[in-house]
Amino acid sequence: MQVEASVETRDIEYRRVDGVTLLGRLYRPAGASRVPVMIEVHGGGWTSGDRLNNAAINQALAAAGVAVFAIDFRMPPVAAYPAALEDVAFAIRWLKANTAQLGLAPTAFGGIGTSSGGHLLLTTLLRPDDHAPADVGLRRQSGDLEFAITCWPVADPLARYRMVTAKGISNLIDAHRAFWPDEAAMEKANPQMMLDRGEAQYVPPLLMLQGTADENVEHARADMFADSYRACGGHIELRKYSGAPHMFITRDPQSAAAREGLAAIIGFVRKQTGLG
Repeated sequence: MQVEASVETRDIEYRRVDGVTLLGRLYRPAGASRVPVMIEVHGGGWTSGDRLNNAAINQALAAAGVAVFAIDFRMPPVAAYPAALEDVAFAIRWLKANTAQLGLAPTAFGGIGTSSGGHLLLTTLLRPDDHAPADVGLRRQSGDLEFAITCWPVADPLARYRMVTAKGISNLIDAHRAFWPDEAAMEKANPQMMLDRGEAQYVPPLLMLQGTADENVEHARADMFADSYRACGGHIELRKYSGAPHMFITRDPQSAAAREGLAAIIGFVRKQTGLG
């Protein structure tokens, strides 16, 4: 275990599947147990990155009194769609089932995801049981989250694929093709289309952060998603940051937009959980 300032961190195995061991990093307020708990899903175009990607966000949340479990999940070439969604659904239930063993007494369960991790979180949020684990014990656990936060999410993977294809952004084209089998899958596991097709089973309070200079995600997509979320009866707060690029918090945590974004994240969690 490592302790930095008022935050304790440790890595924990949460799943073994098909010969792959998956770890999560638990960030928690030092000495605290009765706290809100959040699952965190990193970005990286579904093909890269790990549980350390969003350390700046997770450290800030833990310092503010929130426990965060940042997960690794299966990615290409080890496994493509829908393995990552299965791991996210598993991790939510595993965390709920094991909070006592981790020394936590949750006051609320939430989630946070960035970029492609935002896609994975939103897909799981809207339809929690689509990729529920086969394990009977874990299936008894609800896959619902009481609130969620997404930062610069790929809320419509099909639209994003067509955008990067039209612009010739080769690294993102390659990432889509490595993860997704075809456009039909991009339509199926598509948070924007789930809302528009009336398929969302659950629309808890949601905060979405989006920069207007995002080169990876068309920022107008955030407005479209927010409109659809509200039309389905969900409460969403959309915060847009003028001139901010993709990953603006983790890219430059000291920037004005990053500081404002972190404050918005922490404020939202406090409002949803009653955290002092």
